[in-house]
Amino acid sequence: MLTLDAKAPTGPIDQRWDRHKFDLKLVNPANKRKYTVIVVGTGLAGASAAATLSELGYRVLAYCFHDSPRRAHSIAAQGGINAAKNYQNDGDSVFRLFYDTIKGGDFRARESNVYRLAQVSVNIIDQCVAQGVPFAREYGGLLANRSFGGAQVSRTFYARGQTGQQLLLGAYQSLERQIAEGAVTMHPYTELLDVVVVDGRARGIVTRDLLTGAVGSVAADAVVLATGGYGNVFYLSTNARGSNATAIWRAYKRGAAFANPCFTQIHPTCIPVSGDFQSKLTLMSESLRNDGRVWVPLRAGDTRAPGAIAESERDYFLERKYPSFGNLAPRDIASRSAKEVCDEGRGVGPTGLGVYLDFADAIRRLGEATIRERYGNLFDMYQRITGENPYAVPMRIYPAVHYTMGGLWVDYNLMTTIPGLYAIGEANFSDHGANRLGASALMQGLADGYFVLPYTIGDYLAQTRSAPVDPETHPAFRAVEAEVTARLQRLVEIRGRRTVDSFHRELGTVMWDLCGMARSDAGLRLALERIPAIREAFWSDVAVPTAAVAGSGLNQELEKAGRVADFLELGELMCRDALHRTESCGGHFRVESQTPEGEALRDDAHFSYAAAWEYAGDGAPPVLHREPLQFEVVTPSQRSYK
Repeated sequence: MLTLDAKAPTGPIDQRWDRHKFDLKLVNPANKRKYTVIVVGTGLAGASAAATLSELGYRVLAYCFHDSPRRAHSIAAQGGINAAKNYQNDGDSVFRLFYDTIKGGDFRARESNVYRLAQVSVNIIDQCVAQGVPFAREYGGLLANRSFGGAQVSRTFYARGQTGQQLLLGAYQSLERQIAEGAVTMHPYTELLDVVVVDGRARGIVTRDLLTGAVGSVAADAVVLATGGYGNVFYLSTNARGSNATAIWRAYKRGAAFANPCFTQIHPTCIPVSGDFQSKLTLMSESLRNDGRVWVPLRAGDTRAPGAIAESERDYFLERKYPSFGNLAPRDIASRSAKEVCDEGRGVGPTGLGVYLDFADAIRRLGEATIRERYGNLFDMYQRITGENPYAVPMRIYPAVHYTMGGLWVDYNLMTTIPGLYAIGEANFSDHGANRLGASALMQGLADGYFVLPYTIGDYLAQTRSAPVDPETHPAFRAVEAEVTARLQRLVEIRGRRTVDSFHRELGTVMWDLCGMARSDAGLRLALERIPAIREAFWSDVAVPTAAVAGSGLNQELEKAGRVADFLELGELMCRDALHRTESCGGHFRVESQTPEGEALRDDAHFSYAAAWEYAGDGAPPVLHREPLQFEVVTPSQRSYK
């Protein structure tokens, strides 16, 4: 029976992490080289963890399915990274960042984890500056800040509109230094297909070489999953096309609890869908809402050009509804507000699913040169995609799937319910509750990789005496590798008529319509009928073009088929989780649970917990476990941004 032990420390919250670090067992520097750690995924969380662990002396095996860690989806983060430096002297503090994050997540996260995140945020900036990350600076040379949603202070550090890319280059350079010294062995073009558990502990992984198709196993003393989120279950999202849930889903099916899978984030500032031919959506950074004003026509069905609509005929609905935060209301609230006005028939663009993000006032106030300096690459990207000049006409934006707050359940040490298996960054559920504030994903990824995992993994290794295992002969490795090979073989032998993408698109439509921005009891029950039917059709009619046996050569359709097969199972768990949680909180909005003003209405008496689901076997319903959330420092209240 699965047991949830958060290992969350007690005592004064500002002392918990420091005391916990002191209480952790240590590995002698000379002994670290005796331990091997596998890190799967080399985005911000994975690259920073691999570099730091190897710097400490551990032997590190790093895996990514790209040709280089520089391809990780972390580069797509645009707007910035939060840190409680208070350089603007505007009232920020570690406690305020902690409070804003807890409140922004609608009081569905552990206090201890969130405070630690705020606490180490200040170290991240120093680390990145030392690495040479080119953060924006003010005229006098000091680091600049801007505002992001859900905060009334300026705490976001940024590098124009490409902050994620610059931060990843810093982590990548640290990782490459360790690779050059032989401390990290890098395995590109390699995908994890399963986790191997020996005597109840994670001892290795089974992988597939994406170029040759060869399936193999590798053993280690601990395994770290830094494989990102599962937003692509919706088919259309802002995630890179290769982003997938296979690593965390395989871990779930080996015994790792999956927490809060229904907590998904819909980002309000994305380029609207333009047709059925699209394979992904494009993010327009939340930072744009510092200077852009969001509006729609007052009158439904008004199809005039934006320049022809007078100020008196416009509804700046975020400024109207949330005067204290205006256009920088949190993402879940801004997204629902955009959907609401579009549902009223006041949406803009060819499909009516869009709102304007207008920079005319900012250009008049600051000048085009200033706006170009702040957001030039984002404006260029928008113009290349839409053919519209955002300096002359407003951008059109609409909400899209962007991030997942759910993930593998982890304790305070970032270890899953499988001893020796860790999940960091977006792959875990730990810090953001039911809604992530903007510019906090980069903060969490680097906090986990640079400043948390390197401490906590040593505690496990120091107390574990695992006998060496040979992945070529050990029965557990042989059995898991045989399962992986049989699964691949089954996929190529179906020889159906439908493409993998057609099934993925069908699943995505069900998820967006019935488990997207608004969820209902009837809709979720309908989704739980449709998804198994899609899955059954997939396993009988999917076409994976190949004349060869699985495991012998490059086969990108086979890669996609395995990932979509996992999405078809994960989507069902998401809907099950959403159905059981009859409250509304953050990005999880149940239409049956809302305030008279249409805001999310929590039910703290019944749902103040993290829902951790345990796999119970094929065909059996998963088992729900509850981790109660204790609030000792803040008092949960109805969120208000008015």
